[in-house]
Amino acid sequence: QVQLIESGGGSVQAGGSLRLSCAASGQLYSGYSIAWIRQAPGNEREFVAAMRWSGGHTYYADSVKGRFTVSRDSAKKTVYLEMNSLKTEDTAIYYCAAGRPITSAIRSPDSYTTWGQGTQVTVSS
Repeated sequence: QVQLIESGGGSVQAGGSLRLSCAASGQLYSGYSIAWIRQAPGNEREFVAAMRWSGGHTYYADSVKGRFTVSRDSAKKTVYLEMNSLKTEDTAIYYCAAGRPITSAIRSPDSYTTWGQGTQVTVSS
């Protein structure tokens, strides 16, 4: 069974950058995707980005496209979220999650069955 551990959150001023890491243990079989999903206080979970483990195709929410980049180190079974030009509205707990969604559902948080513990990202003005 896959387990996920996030790291790299913190506090930064608007315009700054952070890199989150998601280390996976267990076997990531073909069809798995790793997603970054965030939740701000009082808000619903929001899809941020995802990567197909096999092939590496990436998907982004419109709100982060051009600012955030998802990448991976296959040997380390680690997925990264590089966040640049951060805005105050990016403040949230960021979770990485694993699942086997079909393409049409890859942006739905409900498609992911395994979640990490989350890491806080705070962007101040």
